[in-house]
Amino acid sequence: MSNRRMVGFLAAVLMVCLFSGLSRAGDNAQKQADNLVIFPPPPDSVRIQFLTRISTSTDITGKRSGLLRYILGEMESKPIGKPYGLAIHDGKIYICDTKLGCLEIIDLAKHSFEYFKPGGLGQLRKPINCFVDTNGYLYVADVERRQVVLFNNQNQYISSIGNPAESKPTDVFVTGDKIWVNDLESHAVKVYDKTNHDMLFTFPEADKRSPEYLYSPTNLLVTNDKVFVSDLGDFKIKTFSLEGDYLNSIGSYGRNVGQFTRPKGIALDKDENLYVVDAGFENVQVFNNSGNLLMFFGGNYQGPGFMWLPAKVVIDYDNLQYFSQYVDNRFNLKYLIMVTNQFGPDKVSVYGFVEPK
Repeated sequence: MSNRRMVGFLAAVLMVCLFSGLSRAGDNAQKQADNLVIFPPPPDSVRIQFLTRISTSTDITGKRSGLLRYILGEMESKPIGKPYGLAIHDGKIYICDTKLGCLEIIDLAKHSFEYFKPGGLGQLRKPINCFVDTNGYLYVADVERRQVVLFNNQNQYISSIGNPAESKPTDVFVTGDKIWVNDLESHAVKVYDKTNHDMLFTFPEADKRSPEYLYSPTNLLVTNDKVFVSDLGDFKIKTFSLEGDYLNSIGSYGRNVGQFTRPKGIALDKDENLYVVDAGFENVQVFNNSGNLLMFFGGNYQGPGFMWLPAKVVIDYDNLQYFSQYVDNRFNLKYLIMVTNQFGPDKVSVYGFVEPK
């Protein structure tokens, strides 16, 4: 065989390896029945199935096959350090990494994993939570920079929100024409105009003797008619109207189900069931819209599907196709539940809310 033909042959082999030898995360994900991690356990009806975990770039990009590994070597693996906040939008997952001082951005469609470390005016120090609006603009609550940092849909810096001398943002949420920010410094929720970033109002105006007082507001969720704030310092989830009027609270301090020791991330499904991360119990508790406990899942880490200092929970209905391969064939996948773990081998755990076929 001539040198030219040999080069062509090797090039063809390499192309085949590149397109078919690259194993993607989850190719062998379908598990046998005895290996399923499900909640609640039998004989109760299954509601939640653990699907997969994401801890390094190779969980997304996949590993090289034997021949490609022989030719090109091992693929570099980029770890997720210490995740706290998480957002998912348009097939992309944004992870706030408090250890690495950056975000990890995962493109599920392209199977790509990148560190987002902006410089200059957009430099991040300790990003703790983030939000992506309908235009793809990224808002990052940086607790050490003491500002919310805003980037456009090309990840270019636009502006920052908040006076570092007076603010310590822990979470950010965007609805319509408003930006809502949890502020640990002032024990309040600050509401800004989305266009010019002027502050519109803050709430609550209360002293420590009042039930609406926010001792340590950590996570924030805004719906069409309510604002939910997890108050780590008061062991409750507190609800307010969109005008900032106190409505009620969910939970109390204690070690029984329905109580909290370290409430953090919060999320709401379409049936208005509230999901609450408790970093002390290392689980997620689920309440109905009357505040009654429905179930919980997770628990102290025993392996995939359990939790190790969880922080954030996110519910997603739009990206089921990227995780449907993991669902047991006896179930229909209704929506995704993602939970970050600050420690342990499973940095982002992905669950599915399922129903029997």
